[in-house]
Amino acid sequence: MSSTFRWKLHGDGVHIEPGEAVAPDERLTWPRTIGIGTQHVVAMFGSTFLVPLLTGFPPATTLLFSGLGTILFLLITRNRIPSYLGSSFAFIAPIAAATSDYGYAGALGGVVMAGVTLFLIGVLVQAVGVRWIEVLMPPVVTGAIVALIGLNLAPSAKTNFMAGPVTALVTLVAIVLWGVLFKGFIGRLSILFGVIIGYVVAALRGEIDYSSISEAAWFGLPHLQTPTFHLATVGLFVPVVFVLIAENIGHVRSVGLMVNRNLDENIGRTLMSDGLATTLAGFGGGSGTTTYAENIGVMASTKVYSTAAYWVAGIVAIGLSLFPKFGAAIATVPAGVLGGAGVVLYGMIGVLGVRIWVENKVDFSKSINLTTAAVSLIIAIADFTWQWGQLSFGGIALGTFAAIAVYHVMRGVSGLRGGRAVTPVTPGSTERADESH
Repeated sequence: MSSTFRWKLHGDGVHIEPGEAVAPDERLTWPRTIGIGTQHVVAMFGSTFLVPLLTGFPPATTLLFSGLGTILFLLITRNRIPSYLGSSFAFIAPIAAATSDYGYAGALGGVVMAGVTLFLIGVLVQAVGVRWIEVLMPPVVTGAIVALIGLNLAPSAKTNFMAGPVTALVTLVAIVLWGVLFKGFIGRLSILFGVIIGYVVAALRGEIDYSSISEAAWFGLPHLQTPTFHLATVGLFVPVVFVLIAENIGHVRSVGLMVNRNLDENIGRTLMSDGLATTLAGFGGGSGTTTYAENIGVMASTKVYSTAAYWVAGIVAIGLSLFPKFGAAIATVPAGVLGGAGVVLYGMIGVLGVRIWVENKVDFSKSINLTTAAVSLIIAIADFTWQWGQLSFGGIALGTFAAIAVYHVMRGVSGLRGGRAVTPVTPGSTERADESH
């Protein structure tokens, strides 16, 4: 444990020479490290708080378990992977569905189930490696799963948007313009500042009820809640695990590229860490966690990959969660603001799936890839449902299953035919092309 809290001073602890970077096991002087760690918390604000706001979870509670989860992550990964664990957008749809049927406690039970599942997968990966996941979920499948979760949330964005269309439109425009008017780190906070601008407009329009702020105490623990478990929520939450796996693997490999190290041996530990953090959050009243793309952006701009900064971020998050007035203020964000932000955020989740396809050069002239994406996306967007006894499967669960099943069934049939499959035929064309896998 003593080595966990030791970092080598990078150079003089003040300057970072061109072409250099502060490695995970290094740090700058503590004042600078504290500043960078606090910056990470600010970068996560927009996303970490939007999940509880969109799902009705207490923001301060979610922030508490975000900080605790980050510290747990650093301990289990032995300070080798710099990451902040914030609220995962993948939980928004299942939490909303579970809350409507089983309440807040029932949704927490689903969060716990997802966390335990992810932890067990992490144990398996730590024992046998990550190759089996890459076989089960190649880029076309991973991209489809990420995309369908975002697109499934489109109706939710519309509902919030129409609750306050003027405020929602201002929020949406502010987010769009902020990203092009400002560059660097400030530009990457477009969601946060767009929500702030939308909030100001909502306040001027008299759309905000401040009574909860005056009633909240200055200091104290956030609201804690124990979960209840319902078999029917399994189909809602287990598909989220596939997204968390993809996010964690992507994060580890992105960090590895930036620090010029192969960190794949830590993937099992990162999955276990995120699984435990999500389980802990579910047992206490917070939303599920995941590694954050915003981390990558901040590290890329600062060239500081020190895990010491993330210890600071975790501690700052926990500290802020102990101010109930702060959490109450966050909870006053009106539906219109959430609707404007949701249009961007949910769309971004969908496009992140497309980005996975692009970055991995997925060839959609191949029928296996095209059909896998096509079937799964339509099932999720239309929100197909299937009831089997006490189990209920919605668009996300069925779309996830379809992406995996369609890909592997078509691949298997193609293999039986000698590795030859038929590519899609364009209208008016009779040409067929061979496809090898």
